[in-house]
Amino acid sequence: MSILLIPFSWIYSGLTKLRLYLGAHQKIDIPVICVGNINMGGTGKTPVVIDLVMRLLEMGKKPIVVTRGYGGSNKGPIMVTSKHTADDVGDEPILLTGFSEVCVSRNRIYGAKMALSHGADVIILDDGLQNPDLLYDLTITVMDQKVGFGNSRVFPAGPLREAVTSGLSRTDLIISIGDKALTSIRNVPCINGYLKPLETGMDWNGLRSFAFAGIGRPEKFFSTLRTLGAEIVATREFGDHQKIPVSILKRLEVEASLKNSQLVTTEKDAARLPKEWQQKVLTLPVRLSLNDEKKLNSLLNKLF
Repeated sequence: MSILLIPFSWIYSGLTKLRLYLGAHQKIDIPVICVGNINMGGTGKTPVVIDLVMRLLEMGKKPIVVTRGYGGSNKGPIMVTSKHTADDVGDEPILLTGFSEVCVSRNRIYGAKMALSHGADVIILDDGLQNPDLLYDLTITVMDQKVGFGNSRVFPAGPLREAVTSGLSRTDLIISIGDKALTSIRNVPCINGYLKPLETGMDWNGLRSFAFAGIGRPEKFFSTLRTLGAEIVATREFGDHQKIPVSILKRLEVEASLKNSQLVTTEKDAARLPKEWQQKVLTLPVRLSLNDEKKLNSLLNKLF
């Protein structure tokens, strides 16, 4: 089937190249850091963005995240506030507001200008590798070692947004999430990292858990829970960014009760839950840990 779809992937690739070529590529007066990926599914961009925010804050900078707001109805540009919900701006912006000011804008130029007007001295562009609106001062591509680049074919013949050579040609640094120690991928410098649970004082060992997730790879979340010693009695997988109706949540609650277990989900999924449900569901937060922080810190310091 993949081979049969290759002609359609040529069309998709061609349209992507044309869009990149015709883009505005506008230069902004402050550094712009792009965090993106070549794969269509989730690779761990959000933890990378959070890590960058924390590093820049430690440097005394004021980063503002500019994002498309996937899954939200508001096209922006708009600064995300506590009044907004995932229905308005998407789940990732809601999560990111716990660490940084966030601007949602389908047009990244408008978003960058709004970030400037709110005092940003550096912009982190979330999921921008295939967006041609702005010029980037540092481009970071995130790769999940478990899936790599799949069959290396572009959608719909494979899992990629564009050809690997094309995406990496615009990449300054790869953050590779997994166990392998990689120094470079196709001659692009690489830093290795992994996602580790945030210590919150919660004792997961032996906890009977009814785990559900709507992320790129839910099994990563389930595996992390098992590593912490949780006893997973059941799992439910939903589509990436999928909003879970209250009727489904009630059904999950009943099933969890029948199994004498606790509902558990990811931070990103929790951001999509109605407020009255956020108190009923336990959340497992994870953070990025890098094996070579000096290399990333050096690149960030060169921006200023």
